Amino acid sequence: MYHRFIEQISEFIFAEDEPEKADIIFIPGNGYSQMAEKAAALYGEKYAPFVLPSGKYSITVDKFCGVLSGQERYNGNYRTEWEFLKDVLVKNHVPDEVILKEDQATFTWENARLSREVTDKAGIEIKKALLCCKNYHARRALMYYQRAYPEAEFRVCPCCVDGVTKENWMNAEESIQSVLGEVQRIVTQFSLMM
Repeated sequence: MYHRFIEQISEFIFAEDEPEKADIIFIPGNGYSQMAEKAAALYGEKYAPFVLPSGKYSITVDKFCGVLSGQERYNGNYRTEWEFLKDVLVKNHVPDEVILKEDQATFTWENARLSREVTDKAGIEIKKALLCCKNYHARRALMYYQRAYPEAEFRVCPCCVDGVTKENWMNAEESIQSVLGEVQRIVTQFSLMM
């Protein structure tokens, strides 16, 4: 029974799909370079014509906490997550003109909801989208973006940024807390979407 519980949590939290041609690539706000690098690679492979990084900073600290990976390459004086993610995209050959701007979100539901405002204002119809996020943040990010774009199909293209994976999260106390924390946030934040 215990192993089945672990499998079910793993399948639920670590959402992942193969990429397909889409209308846009979304990146929820964060300070890790890997998600924007993956989005840049997908853009380079012509999976989508637009990329929309989103984020001001975390609501819990009220400022951009800085670059959490790739500091040697991405070392600007970034005030927002969007500025950081845009720099990662540009340095990875994504043209400025295809990078949309959402720099007010302070938590994941705002990333999704305010991204919807940006695409609506730009007149971009989203039928299919790619979502580049942290691997154990994937289910919550997908839940919010799917709520903001109920008519769209999403393909989740996650990144592992800290060594926590679907296969090993249950082997260390810190990663157990990270993954089960996502389960708890999904449950407690569900009402935000209503």
